[in-house]
Amino acid sequence: MAYSKYICLAGAIIILSSGPVFAQDFKPGISMHPDAKRSLDPDEQAKRKAIDDAYKSTMEKIPDQKKSNDPWGNIRSTTTTSTKQR
Repeated sequence: MAYSKYICLAGAIIILSSGPVFAQDFKPGISMHPDAKRSLDPDEQAKRKAIDDAYKSTMEKIPDQKKSNDPWGNIRSTTTTSTKQR
């Protein structure tokens, strides 16, 4: 009698712990392999090209960054001298 209680408990633990395994099941439209690329139809290719062109033109409009405004930049020395004190 006591063993049947443990067997039921062990069975319940096994069944409940197998739930997360089904979360990794194959879902249509979701690729688990990043190397697997689906082919794009011409409409999708045109949309992506338009988005890429818009991105590139926007990036060209951004001005180059100026040199940083570091007030201590001229104070600091670039070479370090070590003095040995005894």
